[in-house]
Amino acid sequence: MNFASDNTAPVAPEILQAISQANTGAVASYGADPATARLTAMMRDTFETELSVYPVATGTAANALALATLVRPYGAVLCYEEAHIATDECGAPEFYMGGGKLVTLPSPDGRIAPGQIEAAMARALDGGVHHVVPEAVSITQSTEWGTVYDTAQVRAISEACRGRGLKLHMDGARFANALAHLGCSPAELTWRAGVDVLSFGATKNGALAAEAVVFFDPDLAAGFERRRKRAGQLWSKMRFLSAQLTAYLEDELWLRHARHANAMARMLAQGLAGLQGARLVQPVEANELFVALPDAAIEALQAAGAVFYRWIDVPGETMPVIRLVTSFRTSVDEVRRFLALAAHHLQSIRVAA
Repeated sequence: MNFASDNTAPVAPEILQAISQANTGAVASYGADPATARLTAMMRDTFETELSVYPVATGTAANALALATLVRPYGAVLCYEEAHIATDECGAPEFYMGGGKLVTLPSPDGRIAPGQIEAAMARALDGGVHHVVPEAVSITQSTEWGTVYDTAQVRAISEACRGRGLKLHMDGARFANALAHLGCSPAELTWRAGVDVLSFGATKNGALAAEAVVFFDPDLAAGFERRRKRAGQLWSKMRFLSAQLTAYLEDELWLRHARHANAMARMLAQGLAGLQGARLVQPVEANELFVALPDAAIEALQAAGAVFYRWIDVPGETMPVIRLVTSFRTSVDEVRRFLALAAHHLQSIRVAA
């Protein structure tokens, strides 16, 4: 019953097999190999457009290097106040931007609104030369609260960006889960909605270590290759990164994995919603759940072997909140056991009271 993170899941067998198959003979290095060429073609087919794609090993590298390409050292990025780039990347975006600043915005569900972009830009411009001026907006898909921006919401943010000359970056660490929830095409959720650059995640959904930075306007990628090299993310044996990503896209493995993870999250959500003493903090739209539970129930679940994180400082909550994350390897049995334990311990708490 490990619901700590989708990062705790193993590597998908199909991806391990692809790495093994790539481990044959001598091929050109630094991305001049057949697997990387195939990846570019597959990404163009997947997103139905010309694009430039650059594999990297981690999501932090993808986000930091993408934003550094969009924002000058005296510029800024607007993002949600608890965005991964602001709270979990140890200052990497600011470091690679060479001084660029993250300007954070509040949100009750992880989704920022177009009006916040307008207000933040007005404040920055009113400050004259003393204030950094935003040059990009970054949104997370799905969000840090497990919610999803639909295509209309992405489009509205994009329109606010265009009106102010900003570029739009999407941190797609769980892009597949968002796409599986919405049922739209990858193109509809990205460049057709106005996204300029996507950090395309795979590691949380079955890869060993593989992400990609996707520029939907190849002209925006000027200088990215050298940024990637300087950051130590240009693998000499790039075929092993690209092989993971081609296997991820092959036969819609990425979407099948995401649909399963989302289905397990829905099963958990439906079960917990029916238990007296448990409360869902946010809508469950992808593969993350945030659940308010009594302390005694949390301790009992952990003692029984369930693994998850407690969340800190959730505004307005009187009970502790835990985060549960499902993955492509989460089983129905795990979910049922967790729900049965939760029901048992919540009942015991009510009887004792």
